[in-house]
Amino acid sequence: MTLAAGTRLGTYEVLSPIGAGGMGEVYRATDTRLGRDVALKVLPQEFATDSDRMARFEREAKVLASLNHPNIAHLYGLENHPNSDLDSDADAGATIFLVMELVEGEDLAERIARGPIPVDEAIPIALQLAEALEAAHEQGIIHRDLKPANIKLTDNGTVKVLDFGLATSEFPTVTRTQAGVILGTAAYMSPEQARGRTADRRADIWSFGVVLREMLTGRRLFDGSSGAEVRAAVLTDDLDHEKLPHRIPWSVRELLRRCLEREPRRRLQ
Repeated sequence: MTLAAGTRLGTYEVLSPIGAGGMGEVYRATDTRLGRDVALKVLPQEFATDSDRMARFEREAKVLASLNHPNIAHLYGLENHPNSDLDSDADAGATIFLVMELVEGEDLAERIARGPIPVDEAIPIALQLAEALEAAHEQGIIHRDLKPANIKLTDNGTVKVLDFGLATSEFPTVTRTQAGVILGTAAYMSPEQARGRTADRRADIWSFGVVLREMLTGRRLFDGSSGAEVRAAVLTDDLDHEKLPHRIPWSVRELLRRCLEREPRRRLQ
């Protein structure tokens, strides 16, 4: 169900669409009660009766509710609005949505599309990203889908990590995907995720390394014409860090080498 501008969901008035992904459509909206703009992440109607999708949506809400960090977008609430109140063809039932902080600015994917990011600009971005991941990991939360499109750059230089739809908050910090099930975005997933194996906080460290390298080079580290080809590249492509541009300092090359160890035991902890 696509929501038109002016649609009311309780105290929220939809202004415009922001984007869409596998777990929902995101809209800019006004909280008419508090007088502020927010982001609404709406669960597609067909997923409301899918127990697995619903569980993932509710898990995202619980994960975000447990995090309070300046580099992670805040959650304001999880709402359930009767469809009978909507002027639409929606079936009986309810529209379920997250109310989140509206983060203004471009995402990191848009910034990279303009070309490589200079080292002195990339390092502050990477530092804030690392601090967001550390805060999540300290709560036992693994993002599992870290990528440039899920990282916002605000006008004041603040980095915000978005979209914890695939995150897990189970303790201990090591969590297992269902056997044979691969979750995440192929170009940024760790080798263990690509194999459908155990994914712990070290999977996020790998993704951090992939994102940092992409920032510095302006190019994807792993690519292919299909998801299977990209996963194969994650598992087998040459990661020769000596081929990086000479302008990248040795210390950053060493950081990338330690983050991009295919064997989790050898990866930066």
